[in-house]
Amino acid sequence: MKKQWIGMALTIMITMTAGAQVGDTEREEFVDSLIQRMTLEEKIGQLTLFTSDWASTGPTLREGYKQDIQSGKCGNIFNAHTAAYNRKLQQMAVEETRLGIPLLFGYDIIHGYKTIFPIPLAEACSWDLGLIEKSARLSAREAAAGGLNWTFNPMVDITYDPRWGRIAEGSGEDPYYSSKVAAAKVKGYQGKKLEDPLTLAACMKHFAAYGAAEAGRDYNTVDMSERRLREIYLPPFKASIDAGVATVMTAFNELNGIPATGNKFLFREILREEWNFKGMVVTDYTSIEEMVNHGYAQDEKHAGELALNAGIDMDMQSAAFYNYLAKSLEEGKVTMSDINSSVKNVLMLKYDLGLFDDPYKYIDETREENIILSQEMKDHALESAMQSIVLLKNEKFNGSELLPINTNTGKTIAVIGPLADNQTDMLGTWHAAGVDSEVVTLMKGLRKKFPNAQFNYAFGGGFEGNDQSGFMEAIEVAKQSDLVIMALGENYRQNGEAASRSNIDLPGPQKELIKEIYQTGKPVISLVMAGRPLTIGWMDENIPAIVYAWHLGTRAGDAIAEVLSGDYNPSGKLVCTFPRNTGQIPIYYNHKNTGRPFDADNKYTTRYLDIPNEPLYPFGYGLSYTSFEYDDLELDKEEITFGEKLQVSVKVTNTGNRRGEEVVQLYVRDLVGSVTRPVKELKGFKKISLDPSETKHVMFSLTPDDLRFYAKDMNYVAEPGDFKVFAGGNAIEVLEADFKLVE
Repeated sequence: MKKQWIGMALTIMITMTAGAQVGDTEREEFVDSLIQRMTLEEKIGQLTLFTSDWASTGPTLREGYKQDIQSGKCGNIFNAHTAAYNRKLQQMAVEETRLGIPLLFGYDIIHGYKTIFPIPLAEACSWDLGLIEKSARLSAREAAAGGLNWTFNPMVDITYDPRWGRIAEGSGEDPYYSSKVAAAKVKGYQGKKLEDPLTLAACMKHFAAYGAAEAGRDYNTVDMSERRLREIYLPPFKASIDAGVATVMTAFNELNGIPATGNKFLFREILREEWNFKGMVVTDYTSIEEMVNHGYAQDEKHAGELALNAGIDMDMQSAAFYNYLAKSLEEGKVTMSDINSSVKNVLMLKYDLGLFDDPYKYIDETREENIILSQEMKDHALESAMQSIVLLKNEKFNGSELLPINTNTGKTIAVIGPLADNQTDMLGTWHAAGVDSEVVTLMKGLRKKFPNAQFNYAFGGGFEGNDQSGFMEAIEVAKQSDLVIMALGENYRQNGEAASRSNIDLPGPQKELIKEIYQTGKPVISLVMAGRPLTIGWMDENIPAIVYAWHLGTRAGDAIAEVLSGDYNPSGKLVCTFPRNTGQIPIYYNHKNTGRPFDADNKYTTRYLDIPNEPLYPFGYGLSYTSFEYDDLELDKEEITFGEKLQVSVKVTNTGNRRGEEVVQLYVRDLVGSVTRPVKELKGFKKISLDPSETKHVMFSLTPDDLRFYAKDMNYVAEPGDFKVFAGGNAIEVLEADFKLVE
């Protein structure tokens, strides 16, 4: 069978150079000539993506899938990894099939492969695009060394609802910032050339508006205006396209009555025609057949027709194309032209990855051994984790701040909670093939950082139910200690896909646990490790020091210890608004005004009777062990024309006694428009480092392009008028100035 692969390759390459180094014309000719030789069954095979059983049974493949690979009826596999295993599968495809077309190997590399970096929501809080790009690049290196060539990431869904579990996979609530992060991740995964065997083809997901699921319930309905779709939810997708993303994944939700996987408006009109996307579109898991449950397709055959006609290229796992596409073609429900177009998109991707040049280029056991869990990976895991941590509160207890903790302290420190000595949950949701035995727990990190301290540990209580049997031990441990560190939050299953929660308080008995520890009168530092914003209002009112540590991955314990000790001064800033309780949801900074703006003295304005309108912590918020003062917001002119730039400067001074980093944020408000505009929109940010007493003048440029929006007629324009510009360390605490845009 190997001769068949070699013969096919030589036949096609007689008139062209092999591999991905040839030009676009030769690339097209190569793929077109291959399509001409394919049977209908082989074409449908290229549009089919089946799973390995690795996740549940180790490196095995269902017997039927083996036969499908060998017969050319399955051209792509996901959830298969490691070089040795994937080599066996690739050999089936290239040495035991008629045409020898290599397999794509896809996997959910969301924040690392075996070395795990912070969950995406956490790492977004670094506001460091270079760091984020490097995380994607190193994730790609490690995953590619494990035999993979395609990742189902980045997830670029905007959400305003922390009840939605998949908030953990995204970059928060702001379309401007999320667009920057999306582009950085695409560049990180894909590098300069996809043919580099240490890169992965990226897949932006989920197209589109999945993060707006009603009630924050996963897979639920989405209904919105086109204006809202384009202004809030589509920008990160467009940024991914502009960055050159290779593939796109459909969303599970319907959008305005049409399931995304069968939505021509999304895939034909916007993605292909308007944005000119030339890559490949894959469904999410079984989302074709789910159109039957939506009530949009009569049966799976009809669902497959709707998907292909909408512009979908590859079917993940539902087998609708596999089972019915030939019959649909025979009946005239789909066209050979559309089938060939989708096959071409798949083969083009394989070509760009260099798989026709060398089907085994991503499969190298030596490279795998040298890269996976290497020191380079672990060092970056520490750096990214430290930058992801957000200090929410650091008030004095008995006259002194609890943080940072002196590394030479000889105190007795109690560490209490279900995340105190926990490896697996530190990895967070979607931790791929993460090796939990490599995870540095909080206890391990603290003991290494504070060698002179004595540590007492108590589990206290778990993540579910209301079992308080561990409370007495925890209380006694606290009473015997000089300082208490509470390690609280979610386990990795309580966020991510299919992990929506109607109540986002601390789960299980943890809220009662911290109340009991508080009653001991001991100084308490709260570490919250979770995949979403939790409602921690009681904690904010009563606990003097709160550190939001998210789920940080392989070096979590070391990173937290670096921050608690002050050897790393925390610099993280929130990318999503923290609500006071679930009744405030959705809450977000870039909301619009109403005809009756909030007035604390007037009941008949937009307000609650029982709580303030303001969030617990605003977008962009995060403290440091030093302090920063903003002053002298200046504009170089009072008005600009459509051909001019506005230069904005603000003076930032480190008024504390430690070197620190600050994320300086720039916001704009369009005061009057042909349609109403948000009260603030992020338009720029810069992360700066300042020594004590050092001052920097931070400069931003605004152009009329930065002021554009979808106007009354749905044209994307900037309108003349009055504007405000704001600068500060979060979306609420800002300086402001005024300018005009004139004709």
